[in-house]
Amino acid sequence: MTADEITQYLNELNDELRRSNVTGEVSLYGGAVMCLAYKARPATKDVDAIFEPIREIRNAANRIAERHGLNVGWLNLAVKMFLVEHDKSVLFDLSHLRVFIPDPRYLLAMKILAARADTSDLDDIRFLIEHLDVKTSEQAVAIAQNYYPNKTVKPETVFVLEEILSK
Repeated sequence: MTADEITQYLNELNDELRRSNVTGEVSLYGGAVMCLAYKARPATKDVDAIFEPIREIRNAANRIAERHGLNVGWLNLAVKMFLVEHDKSVLFDLSHLRVFIPDPRYLLAMKILAARADTSDLDDIRFLIEHLDVKTSEQAVAIAQNYYPNKTVKPETVFVLEEILSK
C-alpha cells in the first residue's frame, strides 16, 4: 500500500464511521508511519495500528477491504502486544476519525527491538537515526531502553547500529 492508498482508505474509514454515527481513533505504527508521515519509503504491506472502537472500526475496515480487494488484515492490531506508554501526535483529524502517529523516538525504539533483516526495518532505522540526529549506537540503544527498560537490544542489532552510524 502506498501513502496515497493508505490515506484513501483512512478517509473511507472516516466515511464508514460517519455513516454509522461513530467517532473513532486510530494510532498508526511501523511502515504506515514511515510512508505517510516521513515519506521514507514508497509502500508498506499492511497498516499496523491500535484503534477504538475496535468492533466498529474492524467492521468498517473489512468493508473497505472487500470493496478494494485488500487482505482482511490490511488494518491490524498485531502491534498491540509490543506497545508501552509513549507520546503521540495527530496526523489527520477528520470528521469521525482522528489518526495519530507516535513520537519518532518511540518508533525508533520499536524498530531497534524488532530489527528484522528480511524487512524494511533496517532502512527505517537508518532513516530515523538520521531524522533524529542520533550520533552513536549508544544513543540509539539508550532511546530503545528508555521505552523498553526490561528488553535487551540484540548484539547483532548493536552491530547494525554501529555500521549505520559509522558512515
